[in-house]
Amino acid sequence: MDKLLYVAMSGAKETLRAQAANNHNLANASTTGFKADLSAFQARAVSGPGYASRVYAQDNVVGWDSSVGSQQQTGNALDVSVNGTGYFAVQDSTGNEAYTRAGDLHVDPSGQLLTATGQPVLGDNGPISVPPYSSITVAKDGSISIVPLGSTAQTNAIVARIKLVNPPANTLQRGADGLFHSTSTDPVEADAATTVTPGTLESSNVNIASAMVNMIELARQFDMQIKAVHAADDNAQSATKLLQSTG
Repeated sequence: MDKLLYVAMSGAKETLRAQAANNHNLANASTTGFKADLSAFQARAVSGPGYASRVYAQDNVVGWDSSVGSQQQTGNALDVSVNGTGYFAVQDSTGNEAYTRAGDLHVDPSGQLLTATGQPVLGDNGPISVPPYSSITVAKDGSISIVPLGSTAQTNAIVARIKLVNPPANTLQRGADGLFHSTSTDPVEADAATTVTPGTLESSNVNIASAMVNMIELARQFDMQIKAVHAADDNAQSATKLLQSTG
C-alpha cells in the first residue's frame, strides 16, 4: 500500500474518533454533573516488516475534565450538588458501588431514593429507603430528614445520610454507563468533610464555545486528510499511465 495513502487514511480515521469524543461532550452540555471527556492524539509507530520509518497519530480519550460546573438554583428539596470535589455514592446496574456528580434525586413509589437515571442512592447502610412523608429536606452533610406522613411539622426525623466520597481522581475510571468506578475492588470510604448544597444542581462543565471551535477544526483536518488520500490515488494513477505509455 502506498505509504502516503496509509498515513492519510489512518489520520482521517483517528480524526473521526476525536470528532466523536467532541460530539459526545456537546451532546451532554446540558447533562447535570457531566464531566467533559479529554482526548489527545498520540504518535504510534507503524509495525511490520521493513525499516521503521512511518509514524501515525492515534486518538485516545485520556481522562476527563475534573473542574467543577456552576451551581444552578432549582429550589427542589431533593436537588443537591456537591461542594468542591467529591461524589455521591450510588449502586450501578450490577449491584456494585459507583459514583456520580448528578444530584437530581427523587423518591419512587416504593420509597427508594434514586438518581434521575434510576440508580439507587447509597447511605451508610446501603440503598436509602424513605418512609412516607409530608415534607423532606437534605442537610449540608447529606442527612435526609422528613416529617412523617400524618405527623405535625414539629416532628422531624433523620432517616438516612447520603454517602459522600472524595477519592483522588487517579483512583477512578469512568464506565460506559457514565458513572465513575473505583479502580480498587473495595468501595471508597465515606468522607465526612464533603458537603452538599440543597436546592441546587451542578451544571455540565463542557465549554460549548470551545467544543464548537474544536468541531470545526477537526472537520477541516478530516477534509485535508481526505484530499491527501485523493492525491495519493491520483499519483498512483499517473504513475500507472506513465508505465503503460513507456512499455
